[in-house]
Amino acid sequence: MIRTTARRAPAPVDLTSLHFGASFVEELPGDPETRNVPRAVRNACYTKVAPTPVRAPRLLAWSDAAGELLGVSRPDSPTGIAAEVLAGNRVLPGMQPYSARYGGHQFGNWAGQLGDGRAITLGEVSGADGARYDLQLKGAGLTPYSRTADGRAVLRSSVREFLCSEAMHFLGVPTTRALSLAATGEAVVRDMFYDGNSREEPGAVVCRVAPSFVRFGNFEILAAAGETDALARLADYVLRHHYPELGSPGPATYARWFEEVCRRTAILAVEWMRVGFVHGVLNTDNMSILGLTIDYGPYGFLEGFDPRWTPNTTDAHGRRYCYGNQPAIAQWNLARLANAIYPLVNDKEALEQALARFSDTYEREAGRMMAAKLGLDSLDRDGDDALLARLIEWMARVETDVTLFFRLLAAVPVDAGDIEESRLVEPLARAFYSRDAWSPEHLPRIAGWLRGYAARVRAAGRPDAERIRDMNRVNPKYVPRNYLAQLAIDALDAGDASVIERLMAVLERPYDEQPAHDALADRRPEWARQRPGCSALSCSS
Repeated sequence: MIRTTARRAPAPVDLTSLHFGASFVEELPGDPETRNVPRAVRNACYTKVAPTPVRAPRLLAWSDAAGELLGVSRPDSPTGIAAEVLAGNRVLPGMQPYSARYGGHQFGNWAGQLGDGRAITLGEVSGADGARYDLQLKGAGLTPYSRTADGRAVLRSSVREFLCSEAMHFLGVPTTRALSLAATGEAVVRDMFYDGNSREEPGAVVCRVAPSFVRFGNFEILAAAGETDALARLADYVLRHHYPELGSPGPATYARWFEEVCRRTAILAVEWMRVGFVHGVLNTDNMSILGLTIDYGPYGFLEGFDPRWTPNTTDAHGRRYCYGNQPAIAQWNLARLANAIYPLVNDKEALEQALARFSDTYEREAGRMMAAKLGLDSLDRDGDDALLARLIEWMARVETDVTLFFRLLAAVPVDAGDIEESRLVEPLARAFYSRDAWSPEHLPRIAGWLRGYAARVRAAGRPDAERIRDMNRVNPKYVPRNYLAQLAIDALDAGDASVIERLMAVLERPYDEQPAHDALADRRPEWARQRPGCSALSCSS
């Protein structure tokens, strides 16, 4: 008998002991100009630029899970060398910092050159799993792509990105990660609501982690500028490092690659819808070429069920990026990517066929997802469409917390017989924002739906324990609600890190009951309904 030993991850090392590579810089065309001033860049995928040092770098938060992914130990001191690196004050040997050039369609319109206006990628490392990861500082200072901005980020947006990046990972949603959150000791001036009331806010830097930060927009800017050679080199780089299974570059391979991007993006959209996540700014420059959630700006999680809800105040009128539009917008963005890589494929039909993969994948996987949330094997029986339609109808009439509703649905008795309506609905009480659910207008409708649902569950014949277990695996109890993030921001601003540390610990187990932290699963309190940062947010960060 041959005995095998499970591979052990190497012992974690200090950040300064990591070996940094720079394949993006070494294999792709760079900007020959070195002036770090906002300007138009041509014939390049990036510009080399160093982070701008800050006055007083200090680590505020650290993700042990992201550190474990990279094989990096938690720094011993909040003000040591690691803090200097992660705030942008020190560049380690092997790092070749750069900001990427990209364009994008913003709110449906071509915006031209955008690029990393405040993000600087330090370099890439080999993780504990053998994969390669880029480390990127967001809020690290001026770059040639900063346009009229200062390249900095404020504490409130940085906390939100740090918190949600890690929470989404543990929810099972494809995402970039976050290793650390560092204070800069400097103030940043921002107009939070674009209403002329600018004020100073504390600055911060997030260290983001991903296999790649390449976006749809990286290809769009090259295509728009007619830089076909650089376009091919970027596509070949992505294929070589992230899609090697597709084979050697060529028109057919590019088409297969685009089809795989469509498939991954469809899966991503399904996962967003499953957990009630709304990105808020689904511009093409915020779409990952790897199918990851990227750029956490004015995001949010559905509180009361509303397919038209958007967390972005800039989008409040048109609601282009609302919850219910996300799948369609993702597909629209993929069509823009298809246009950008057309010079490489030169086959409209092949790209259209690849784009159809999005719809096929999304429709199939969204059906499976919704069935799983309801504790069913499928939603293909007679009456299932009507069951879903009735659910959506009454949830739109009665303000119902989406996360809590699906979590609590598993507790509704499905074999209770002719139980009175109020008792049947009672297990869902925590999900309702008012007592409207018990009114003569709504109670019969909700109870009627629950009876129909219970009958459908009984017809499926699954053992209750198995069904409840599986429902609780796809319906989280804890999500990073905006009001919880705001509480963490307020506490950190006052020098208290305990709130974000508790949140991070709870959000690492979002599907577990965790009775000691049950209050963190509560629906949004009334005081947070209109408070800035607790519901809708602006792009100001």
